[in-house]
Amino acid sequence: MKLFLIIGAINAALAVGLGAFGAHGLESRLSERMLETFKTGVQYHMYHALGLIGISLAADKLQATGLIQWAGWFMFAGIVLFSGSLYVLSLSGIKILGAITPLGGVAFITAWILLIVAAFRG
Repeated sequence: MKLFLIIGAINAALAVGLGAFGAHGLESRLSERMLETFKTGVQYHMYHALGLIGISLAADKLQATGLIQWAGWFMFAGIVLFSGSLYVLSLSGIKILGAITPLGGVAFITAWILLIVAAFRG
């Protein structure tokens, strides 16, 4: 699935850029705690960008394409919800955004489980 390869590569590039921004542009502007929150967002962003690339490659090998597609979309949603909420939380200080982060975590877990099921069925 070429689409998830593209989405994964775009997100990997974004994670690198945001990581550099955090390391060089935010170090003196954020508290240590908020900087760590931002770094956690970047870390999970990159892990799951690579996960999207893996899903793209797995789609060529497995026959369970519906499950693979769902896994990809859940992983992308996880990036937006988990990492996105941590980025906005750390930059804005709006603590209520922390309530969105677990939804992203659930999306990540769902994506990985769907990939496992697709591998068993494929």
